[in-house]
Amino acid sequence: MHVMLTTPILNVSNLGESVAWFEKLGWEKRWEWGDPPDFGAVGNGPCEIFLCVDGQGCRGGANEHTDGTWMGWLLTTPSEVDAAYEIALRHGMTVTMPPTDEPWNLREFGLRHPDGHTFRVGAPLEGEGAWQIATEPKLDIERVEVPVRLEKRLAAVLADLAAYKGMTVSECLEETLLHTFEPTGGGVATPHTTAQLKHLDELKRRHGIDYDTHASYRFRERP
Repeated sequence: MHVMLTTPILNVSNLGESVAWFEKLGWEKRWEWGDPPDFGAVGNGPCEIFLCVDGQGCRGGANEHTDGTWMGWLLTTPSEVDAAYEIALRHGMTVTMPPTDEPWNLREFGLRHPDGHTFRVGAPLEGEGAWQIATEPKLDIERVEVPVRLEKRLAAVLADLAAYKGMTVSECLEETLLHTFEPTGGGVATPHTTAQLKHLDELKRRHGIDYDTHASYRFRERP
């Protein structure tokens, strides 16, 4: 058996409220089914979680005196663990454990859904032997020097974005370029999560980017 994808199904008490809960963390509603809807999905990049009202599984065992049963990991990049924790506190969500550097080389915090499902939101710590998210085999590559000159404000956004995602500028450029090869109708045309796109909007405002996506065709470098 070669498993390509797993999708958790959470038993929830209210579909709309559950979708709204995930949206606060940067997820988005993908679809819903039924009249009235009692089954649906939220997504973040390539990941999806199905939500089923009063069916398909049990709810978490948490109450006000316990942390409940761990339902699974929400794995992200190192820079987003503490950012997600701050978002959870700002929205008054139930945090069962603050961000902690664990001995298994993950930084994690605990987050409990209103129906008792408790998630570990974490990312690999830096350093030798860090836990690897990717399960695909490594690719041996050769990097080459490329003379690159960018518009000043755009270069500042790229540098800040790379730092936010825990990547080098080169890695961020590689990721972005690879995603431009994806068709908009079927592939993952953006390398950024919903939360990262919101952060990008903040970076654009911070660095005064007031031009649109196609502005590069109008760029003219000063002498």
